[in-house]
Amino acid sequence: MQNNHALASSINNSHKDSGLWFHKVILVSVASLLALPIIATFFYSIASSWGATVLPDGLSLKWYLQLWQDPRFLMAFLRSLIICFATLLISTLVILPMTFAVFYRFPKLKGLMDLLIILPFAIPPVVSSVGLLQIFADEPFMLVGTPWILIGTYFTITLPFMYRALANSFQGIHLHDLMDAAHLLGASTFSAFMTIVLPNIRKGMLVSLLISFSFLMGEFVFANILVGTRYETLQIYLFNMRQTSGHFTSALVMSYFLFTLLLTWLATRLNRSGDE
Repeated sequence: MQNNHALASSINNSHKDSGLWFHKVILVSVASLLALPIIATFFYSIASSWGATVLPDGLSLKWYLQLWQDPRFLMAFLRSLIICFATLLISTLVILPMTFAVFYRFPKLKGLMDLLIILPFAIPPVVSSVGLLQIFADEPFMLVGTPWILIGTYFTITLPFMYRALANSFQGIHLHDLMDAAHLLGASTFSAFMTIVLPNIRKGMLVSLLISFSFLMGEFVFANILVGTRYETLQIYLFNMRQTSGHFTSALVMSYFLFTLLLTWLATRLNRSGDE
């Protein structure tokens, strides 16, 4: 009996090991497939020239030096950061209290909110841009060509991402129980929200901000139609420089990717340090 039990245990372990290796192979294969375009873009950005050969003819950082010494690129990058951070700040101040109010005070509005957050996806950006041009191109609201119209339109982009992430976070905690316990201990609604609820949804808030930031940094349609070169952002700069060297544009894409990756890493580290 003991021998049979040991044999069965060894067979189960072998099946588990084979299944684990199979999952690892699938995971590594998918990750490698996703990373292949990024790796190719990186090597192209540091290649001095790349002709018909499999490997580049030489390696050089001149494209990165040329990019980061270009005042036009630095200004475009700064404008994109200003618009993104301003949009995320306004979105947080508006969407976070709104989501809290829906889940705490007005739960019957959840269905309506789920419908409203679909609207930015239902209306194509080109169509909405044409309507915005007709409304804000003349007096009394001449906002076309200014960063203010981009902040407003970007708010509609962040709304679905932020609301959905925050809604999932609120659903994952016992909101009413936490608030009732805080009220019994003498805390006000605002104090309970800031000291108890907000730390419990911090991860969802961070995810929503990172997703929204990545999406806004890559947005092109609204920026191209509503402001264009009058307030050149990073994506407009990339579009205008598309006729230059492919190595230069690859360096630009990699710089944007590495910056987003670094920002994500820093945010994750800060979130972990907050948990500790």
